[in-house]
Amino acid sequence: MYMQLATAITEAAPHFDGYVYPNESGNHPLWGVLIVLYPYITGLVAGAFIMASLVRVFRVKPLEPVYRLSLLTALAFMLCATLPLLCHLGHPERSIQIMITPHLTSPMAIFGFVYAWYLMAVLLLELWLDYRQNLVEWGKTEKGLQGFIYRTLTVGVTDVSEKAIKLDDKMSWIISIVGIPSAFLLHGYVGFIFGSIKANPWWGNSIMPIIFILSAMVSGIALCVFLYILLSKIRGRAIDMRCLDAMGMFLFYGLVIDATIEALDWVHRAYSAQEGFHVMEYMAQQRLFYTLSIGQLLMGTLVPLLALGALQVTRKIVPDVIRKWTYGTSAFLILIGVLAMRWNVVMGGQFYSKSLRGVMSYKFEFAGAEGWLLGVIILSLPFIILTVLIKLFLSERLPTAGHVPHQVEGE
Repeated sequence: MYMQLATAITEAAPHFDGYVYPNESGNHPLWGVLIVLYPYITGLVAGAFIMASLVRVFRVKPLEPVYRLSLLTALAFMLCATLPLLCHLGHPERSIQIMITPHLTSPMAIFGFVYAWYLMAVLLLELWLDYRQNLVEWGKTEKGLQGFIYRTLTVGVTDVSEKAIKLDDKMSWIISIVGIPSAFLLHGYVGFIFGSIKANPWWGNSIMPIIFILSAMVSGIALCVFLYILLSKIRGRAIDMRCLDAMGMFLFYGLVIDATIEALDWVHRAYSAQEGFHVMEYMAQQRLFYTLSIGQLLMGTLVPLLALGALQVTRKIVPDVIRKWTYGTSAFLILIGVLAMRWNVVMGGQFYSKSLRGVMSYKFEFAGAEGWLLGVIILSLPFIILTVLIKLFLSERLPTAGHVPHQVEGE
């Protein structure tokens, strides 16, 4: 009986690799797949908005075919950005306390205000200004529920004169400029949360916010590339290779900068060899080998980096079909690699024991509050919302659905 009891206690206790203090046996990772998805989804929002800003603010003409797709993608993922946190909370109904009793020293609390600002004052307002003329036209031509939705979204503003349209474009351009630092703030603060935890060698890093911002830009652009290829395939429409090449170019250069900064981070850690670095080495070689060495480094960085780099040199002689497959595959691998990076950051920092001499284990659950089933559901919701948004605002049967921003005088 005593042997059975001892076996049961041993199986229930967390597993450690390496030496740890006896009083650490009750510790286990409190953050799971939901907290991994939280920075991943917010990063896709920021990156997709940056893609749209390249057209609106920087006037990159070849990217005009994906301007509205990028904005709608940012909105779809923005609407789901808080779901991982809300599902992780024991009492999600208490989240309203963030708004009515603000705690200005809490980064998580500040996120509530940043989220509200970015959603209401930046993303929704820019979309409304960009679509207002179309909403007025669609409200007159469409019948039934869809026409009612279009007329409601105009909020009674039906002036489509040239002067009004120019004012809309001017205001949208200003909002886009404000939205760029807002997008950096939206996702950079996530890196700030981890980077400010100085007691954890895996997290405590002053360039962690920069790493998160760069990886967000890369993942958002990769998502736009992948969705553009997929949507064109589903619709049976020819892909604008000039647009796809431009997206591939920005994706490549963004990946180069992101990979360089992350490599510099690891070189600095290895050179300084501070306390706990031997645990980081163990995790990179053993515990996080598949997600870090294979998923993030090899498949998510090196393979797409080499593939995209080769296309930058040979794209004039490479057939269109090969370029499409290369861009699409590289974008998909980058999305997987950035997701692996989020996993490595969130979970890797929790694997450290307080003694910095051992590594804790983590059991990946199927169901439950931290199960991967709930994670798959949450990650699928933005794509469902995006499908509805595309049906409403990018349908080919709608007139002027391919509208792009006008050139505004004085920009």
